[in-house]
Amino acid sequence: MSFEYEVGNIVKLKKKHPCGSFEWEILRVGADFRLKCVGCGHQIMLPRRQVEKNTKDVKK
Repeated sequence: MSFEYEVGNIVKLKKKHPCGSFEWEILRVGADFRLKCVGCGHQIMLPRRQVEKNTKDVKK
């Protein structure tokens, strides 16, 4: 399944964040993604490959 990733989209990942949220907002797209947790606001950088592997759904 191939998703189209754009800044501002919300992605639902397979594993949940310790705060309990599965949803992350995309802040940066490229070789690495910067994601912000919708639940608590924590920001992380992940490689594109890992984000593509762990994505369940993308919301506009």
